[in-house]
Amino acid sequence: MELSTPSVVVPTPQFRLGPSPATDVTAEDAPNDVGGAIVVNWKPSPDEGAGLGSVTAYTLLRSTSLSGPFDTVGTMTSGMTSFIDGGVLDGVDYYYIVDAISIVNGVAGFMTLSVRSEPSVAVQSHAQWFHKGRINALIAVIILSGSILYFITQAKSGRELFIRKIAGLEAVDEAVGRATEMGREIFFVPGIEDMNNVQTIAGVTILGRVAKMAATYDAKLDVPVRRSLVMVAGRETVKEAYLDAGRPDAYHDDMVHYLTDDQFGYAAGVDGMVVRRKPATIFYMGAFYAESLILAETGNSIGAIQIAGTAQPAQLPFFVAACDYTLIGEELFAASAYLSKEPRQLGSLKGQDVGKFFILAFAIIGILLATFNLLDMSHWFTVN
Repeated sequence: MELSTPSVVVPTPQFRLGPSPATDVTAEDAPNDVGGAIVVNWKPSPDEGAGLGSVTAYTLLRSTSLSGPFDTVGTMTSGMTSFIDGGVLDGVDYYYIVDAISIVNGVAGFMTLSVRSEPSVAVQSHAQWFHKGRINALIAVIILSGSILYFITQAKSGRELFIRKIAGLEAVDEAVGRATEMGREIFFVPGIEDMNNVQTIAGVTILGRVAKMAATYDAKLDVPVRRSLVMVAGRETVKEAYLDAGRPDAYHDDMVHYLTDDQFGYAAGVDGMVVRRKPATIFYMGAFYAESLILAETGNSIGAIQIAGTAQPAQLPFFVAACDYTLIGEELFAASAYLSKEPRQLGSLKGQDVGKFFILAFAIIGILLATFNLLDMSHWFTVN
């Protein structure tokens, strides 16, 4: 008699070497750049953070051919799902794959396992002509430029533009007149920077106005400078002013003279001249640093009427304390248009003020809307 025995089916063990791979690897040209960069994204391995097969890192590989070979571009820690490859050439096809890395404690000790993802489709990098994250800046430029062009056109057509009175500039006539009546000199200090500084340029422009008035009233003008280029520009400016005033015979080069390049040597030289010659009026127009208080206090000690102007915020308190009038920040740059009344400069000044008014109004409206939780406009003012 033959006995039958039950069969036992032993399941075949399923082993997986390494973790599950990263999936959905995509690559695209980096937006809003000058080219040379590709953004690679992927979905993390399901084994990321899961027990023995935990993924500890990802390695990004790149090739110009789908069949390889692939070179390592970078290594990222687990949790990252994006990488910007900034070492590519524009117009070249690139393929990317992502290796999921896991460290396993096996029989032979710790070993590193990696599993590759499917390759991405081919992608090329290109430079963009327009940065879409800066549209708000473009709108602001259009508003500002449009406003400036409009008011320049209006000024050229003969329309009188209202410009707020600046006390320091209104006092220029008074200061020059006082020096004329007292028979004493006018000192003009155009800052201590060179002609490549916009504050020095603004100061030299105001010097032209002061020199023309001094020529008209036959007042004595003295301009000590620290830089040789400022001396040359100052002489040309003063010479032209005397010519415009019909007094070319009264001009001489010594009106604008060089002292020294040394900062405090220059300050000491100007102070010595002020103490010895006691000018009736002193102008400080330009860029100043630590010597500002030394100059202004010395002029104040002899009773001179002093008008200062600078865009150096740290020096403004000293000038405000020691001078009769002070042009603060942009008032120094507005002085040229204010004094000359030239249509293009007036239109530009007026247009800038109106453009800034609109931008400031948008900012205030945004603050109010955000404060009352009605609308968040903060991204309108963010430049990426």
